Amino acid sequence: MAAGDVMLELKDIHKSFFIGTPNEFEVLHGVNFTVREGEFVSIVGQSGSGKSTLMNIIGALDRPTTGEYTLDGVDIEKAKDHELSILRNKKIGFVFQTYNLIARTNAIKNVELPMMYAGVGHTERTERAKMLLEQVGMTNRMMHNPDELSGGQKQRVAIARAMANDPAIILADEPTGALDSATGRLIMDIFHELHEKQGKTIVLITHSPELSLETERIITLRDGDIRGESAGKWEQIKADMSVKTNEEEKAC
Repeated sequence: MAAGDVMLELKDIHKSFFIGTPNEFEVLHGVNFTVREGEFVSIVGQSGSGKSTLMNIIGALDRPTTGEYTLDGVDIEKAKDHELSILRNKKIGFVFQTYNLIARTNAIKNVELPMMYAGVGHTERTERAKMLLEQVGMTNRMMHNPDELSGGQKQRVAIARAMANDPAIILADEPTGALDSATGRLIMDIFHELHEKQGKTIVLITHSPELSLETERIITLRDGDIRGESAGKWEQIKADMSVKTNEEEKAC
């Protein structure tokens, strides 16, 4: 799919944490990259690379110490805290490794929550929540609470919730990290469908080089610096998976 206008742009992003005056620890050392509308990009790095700090900045959960960050035309540096709260709710769909679903609240209500904060009426948000849960294969589990769902089912609810306000970008932090390989495959297939069929912009944060190959572009982060960019191999991976499936069907 062809990429469109700039969706997010980071220029010379530094992030420091103060660990007791006058000590200062810099985690990000001048990060620069751009993601265009409709791209599926991964940021890959091992523990300690700075990817969690970078994710918080991309998700407008934290601000850089210095540098410029623009998200869908909004200058994050100039936005007030309440404006960032609105921006996160309307423009960013978060998917976390730990799901972050509300306990004792069924799947429909969990998906409705971002729409409620956005002021969407009850009937409209309930209908949209049902539609989104159907899209991720959760039609028969809509009335179940999180403790009644498997890990994969929880993550599908989380993806539906991320799509609630039709966000400009989906930010997925290790979305398959707590899942077995087969379930993780189902979750990645949902992301590919959102990207390929709905044109969603997706930024995947991962420690897995193998998982990053499923994206269009790979940004490698190491010790707070971008150490390179490369192209993903999803089309080849998809073709290989198709061949393997056909061979298994013939064997049966």
